[in-house]
Amino acid sequence: MKKNVGSIDKIVRYLLAVIIAVLYFTHVITGTLGIILLGLAVVFVVTALLGFCPIWWSVKLSTLKKKA
Repeated sequence: MKKNVGSIDKIVRYLLAVIIAVLYFTHVITGTLGIILLGLAVVFVVTALLGFCPIWWSVKLSTLKKKA
């Protein structure tokens, strides 16, 4: 796996995951939508940790800065 997630992209993914988790555990979002969003939050964290996003890879996109 070639890394394709840049630092700003990682920060955004972590922030979204935290926001979703807080909303879920404070019962602002519940039910099926809450479970789906919580699963999406887990995906955000995993892709940020790995530095690889399969969706970015499939569309040949990278937010990782090129080294000079």
